Amino acid sequence: MIEDRLTNLLRDALELASRELGLQDDRPVIELTRSRQKEHGDFSTNVALVLAGRVGRPPREVAEVLVRHLPEDELVARAEVAGPGFVNLFLRERWLHDVLREVVARGPTFGRAEPTGRSVQVEHVSANPTGPLHIGHARNAVIGDAIASVMEAAGWRVEREYYFNDAGRQMDLFGASVEARYLELLGRPAEVPDDGYHGSYVIDLARGILETFGEALADLPPEERRARLLHEGAARMLGMIKATLERFGVRFDAYFSERTLHDSGEIAEAVRRLREAGYAYDHEGAVFFRATAFGDDKDRVLIRSNGAPTYFAADCAYLIDKFSRGFDRLIYVWGADHHGDVLRVKGAARALGYDPDAVEIVLYQWVSLTRGGEAVGMSKRAGTFLTLDELIDEVGTDALRFTLLLRSNDAPLEVDLEEVKRRSMDNPVFYVQYGYARISSILRHASARGVALRPIHEVDLSVLDHETEVDLLGGIAELPGRVSEAAELRAPHRLTHYAQDLAARFHRFYTECRVVTDDDARTQARLWLCAAARQAIANVLALLGVSAPESMERVDA
Repeated sequence: MIEDRLTNLLRDALELASRELGLQDDRPVIELTRSRQKEHGDFSTNVALVLAGRVGRPPREVAEVLVRHLPEDELVARAEVAGPGFVNLFLRERWLHDVLREVVARGPTFGRAEPTGRSVQVEHVSANPTGPLHIGHARNAVIGDAIASVMEAAGWRVEREYYFNDAGRQMDLFGASVEARYLELLGRPAEVPDDGYHGSYVIDLARGILETFGEALADLPPEERRARLLHEGAARMLGMIKATLERFGVRFDAYFSERTLHDSGEIAEAVRRLREAGYAYDHEGAVFFRATAFGDDKDRVLIRSNGAPTYFAADCAYLIDKFSRGFDRLIYVWGADHHGDVLRVKGAARALGYDPDAVEIVLYQWVSLTRGGEAVGMSKRAGTFLTLDELIDEVGTDALRFTLLLRSNDAPLEVDLEEVKRRSMDNPVFYVQYGYARISSILRHASARGVALRPIHEVDLSVLDHETEVDLLGGIAELPGRVSEAAELRAPHRLTHYAQDLAARFHRFYTECRVVTDDDARTQARLWLCAAARQAIANVLALLGVSAPESMERVDA
């Protein structure tokens, strides 16, 4: 990669300049960033600013010394000092031709890093199996899935996990709701609790249970009957959730039941460890976690006075279970309403002897749905919200996933369903996918004309000198850095922005440059440029979980 080559050059410059700068053995880490503006070169580094304090000299002066000692390289046209002490590197266009060859050689793996040896668990969605998934779950699902994908591409070993709560009050209410509907279907008197689950999907669940078991469950002792109906209802609901997520392109490596933490004694073990560490104490018949020791506004209950553990107690046990599986880092994707839980969970990690910085909580803001500017009405099936299945039916997986990743997770998002469905160039997902389809059409056209692509090593890429050609090459070259950035910042929305930018560069190129011409050398080079752009678009769409269609009909409205 060009970044490695430039880093080595700067490292050599540091060595050559060390005596003049009075630099001892301590060498700073060299960080390179791609320049956003052409006048600032292709790459920039702040190493002189970092170094200035160590050698007691002004940053610009240090930068000038580094530039003077920078070894010559056939790919570097010049180096300049800018601003308070940045070193800007201007490269010859030949490096972009090398990138094009790399794209062709690596294909689907272009943009992906070598394995780092580090492991991460990404736990997301984790909706209770009490009802269908909705738009809030959809944003959680796509953010978590994309984070997992980009971290995998950045070299992490990733496990995706879904943690489902199958214990506690909400599950009890769900069981009572399923029981009531089951008995109603049998013509027996029953009523869903006021704070239970009233959506028509509960009737569907009860009907499915009735078809499987008939009346066999109705005459069981009431406690056993409710437990069986809760189990059957939750299992069916979880199956529905899995099917919805599969439609949405979200997969998991593991599903983890909260109840196993209760049944295995892991919650009791977590409380014992907190006691031994001095962070759990008894008060008024309950057991509390000393959360205030970690910045929380009050201590939190672990075990209620009636002996029942809280959700937070299960969270503590779950932390132990996760770390016992050997992950280097844990990422939770939670809604913004869990903001208050962050301090106590990270505090629990520290209290249990783990590095709290290895526990990351990614919070996302809510989504509001409109249709043509008007708020979307409620779903007949769910009773209170439009389900994810209904959204997929209406707008499609690709459009919904891309739209939900357009903004940073910490920003609220308004989704207009009419705009998301529109097959026009002002729809971001259509714009990017159409770029891919347009390139596919160009390559098919060339083949139909009898133009066969020669091996790239036989093609003269130096003819790619038009401004839009160079600009497109530069955009393609950015993919590895953009993937690394999205993974490091846990910011997959940066890839939707990159995808749009890359598609825009292609559309400008296609407007300015005819690909198949009587000039064979230029035709060959431009076809390979198209093929590389097509591959880069496909690779970034794959990371976002969005398809790359071979053909599309453009309907501008």
